[in-house]
Amino acid sequence: MNAKTQDMSLKAAMPASDKRQSLSFAALWKPALLQAFVKLDPRQLQRSPVMLVVELTAVLTTVLCFTGGDNVPLAVAAQIAAWLWFTVLFANFAEALAEGRGKARADSLKAGTQGLMAQRLNVDGAYESVPASSLRKGDVVRVVAGELIPGDGEVIEGVAAVNESAITGESAPVIRESGGDRSAVTGNTRLVSDWLVVRISVNPGESTLDRMIALVEGAKRQKTPNEVALDILLIGLTLIFLLVVVTLKPFALFAGGHLPLVFLVALLVTLIPTTIGGLLSAIGIAGMDRLVRLNVIAKSGRAVEAAGDVHVLMLDKTGTITFGNRRCSALHAAPGVAAVQLAEGALLASLADDTPEGKSIVEYVRGLHRIAEPARELMTPIAFSAETRLSGVDIHNHVYRKGAVDAALAFIGRARNDMPESLAKEVERIAQSGGTPLLVVADGKLLGAIHLKDVVKPGIRERFAELRRMGIRTVMVTGDNPLTAAAIAAEAGVDDVIAEATPEKKLARIRQEQGEGRMVAMCGDGANDAPALAQADVGMAMNDGTQAAREAANLVDLDSDPTKLLDVVQVGKELLVTRGALTTFSVANDVAKYFAILPALFAGIYPQLQVLNVMHLASPQSAILSAIVFNALIIIALIPLALRGVRVAATDAMHLLRRNLLIYGVGGIIAPFIGIKAIDLLLVALGLA
Repeated sequence: MNAKTQDMSLKAAMPASDKRQSLSFAALWKPALLQAFVKLDPRQLQRSPVMLVVELTAVLTTVLCFTGGDNVPLAVAAQIAAWLWFTVLFANFAEALAEGRGKARADSLKAGTQGLMAQRLNVDGAYESVPASSLRKGDVVRVVAGELIPGDGEVIEGVAAVNESAITGESAPVIRESGGDRSAVTGNTRLVSDWLVVRISVNPGESTLDRMIALVEGAKRQKTPNEVALDILLIGLTLIFLLVVVTLKPFALFAGGHLPLVFLVALLVTLIPTTIGGLLSAIGIAGMDRLVRLNVIAKSGRAVEAAGDVHVLMLDKTGTITFGNRRCSALHAAPGVAAVQLAEGALLASLADDTPEGKSIVEYVRGLHRIAEPARELMTPIAFSAETRLSGVDIHNHVYRKGAVDAALAFIGRARNDMPESLAKEVERIAQSGGTPLLVVADGKLLGAIHLKDVVKPGIRERFAELRRMGIRTVMVTGDNPLTAAAIAAEAGVDDVIAEATPEKKLARIRQEQGEGRMVAMCGDGANDAPALAQADVGMAMNDGTQAAREAANLVDLDSDPTKLLDVVQVGKELLVTRGALTTFSVANDVAKYFAILPALFAGIYPQLQVLNVMHLASPQSAILSAIVFNALIIIALIPLALRGVRVAATDAMHLLRRNLLIYGVGGIIAPFIGIKAIDLLLVALGLA
């Protein structure tokens, strides 16, 4: 039995554990609230320049409350100061809440590595016990059943079952062995059988586990290019509004009026993009958290954002678009043979066949007919061999065989020309469609044909259709001949296909797409995929693939599920769309705030500006305080959206842009008018302004 078959049988025999669930809000809010106060340290807030400005204005307003003066009632000034502090705290709270999810996961991962020892091979050929943290790239270690693998590496000797639940959350063990595409092992996973000799492939701090810990700890997450660009925009807007507000004081004095400093501070805070400034870090951290919950490790944030801009998705056929093993899809009886008779012959010829193809025939027939099955001890199994190209069973005096067309015909003493015309046409049709025809014979009689094909996974066609509506083109990569490749591509619904693919062909296609201005995503697991993974804008390698593939890719899927690339694209788009949506909402908010604060500030100097008080706010103090309160509360209201992300529908970019402008642009203009007016009425009713 090969490693892949062992993997499948183990997973089929053992129940899979539930995937890790994200921690509930109730378990996170207390430590997040404490961190919100810790993050008031200006050295931490400098990562968010907008919120640093808000904190400095809160400090200034607080000082003005104690010094008095400026012709502003103490109660109003104190309320403004309190709401400014409230704004900063809840922006910090949003970031801490997002970080809390990852840090809880990181703490559990760190706990599993403490005190871990390894049996390292010395130069004299003996093994010595050393701390796992002292291992370096190239060291050789021996691991036996029950022990943890001390670091990422390649199996150079042995075959064993490995429980990777500490990394993937999946309790079913997988087979790891030297050579081939299943030689890579991950640190902190446990051997459940036999032994392995592993060559460590990374230095301390560079392992999969280290990357996961660094990724989920939000404080250590590097800003992506998109975040850096947005930060520059926010800083630019803040500086512009700061210059504007600074000039208003001398302008008012020149006009013979007076603008209280507390009111100018409030104006600055409401004009700068505090909403997106307060939520930007939380959005990025939450996006990475969603990726971690998919069990995908990103070597850089750039890869996740690039996934959101992907135009072309290249997917390997085997294991991604199809199941990877040929499965029975139909039975075709010979003339004069009843369907149930063919089904019985196919079932009996396959009962002792432990290959995936044989099992699929048994499963298919059992779903069609209720056929009495003889006891195993009554059957004499005939294993498949390259010489006979047949397999089956002998039961008492009956002989059942299935196999290649020519071999099955030769077994009953017939030639291909002797096959009934209708059955011959069916066999030819199966071959032309990319399938594999097998003939079933019993006691010298031809019963019919079995259609085996590489079955397309359920729902994959619909997923490709969704990607197409989002403007993403799918390309199937396969080593099959063009005829077989075209048949499977048509069934799967991909947009294009690369048949008889070689590393050079994959690389050339990626470079061609990139040369035409498109971003390309690629997934693979073999050493021959490494050049394409390195060239692609988004390259996702399977964790159970070769070390070369994992090193070349910028994403590693710990579950080794190639279809996960589709989910990564979705997360990338959600991350970009969430930032864009909340940025649009934040900027649109300012329109309403102009109408709330500017008339209140200048109506005393220029009474004609009172006409701009379209919300009919009660007083200048009430208008400014209402805007400040709304500015703080809107951050709280948007925290769930920032953490969850904006769901991306299967549509093109222009439709998505129009939708976001309508919901978050128009909504961002309307919401403050309603909110500020409601707060104004409440403040007046409570006598607070």
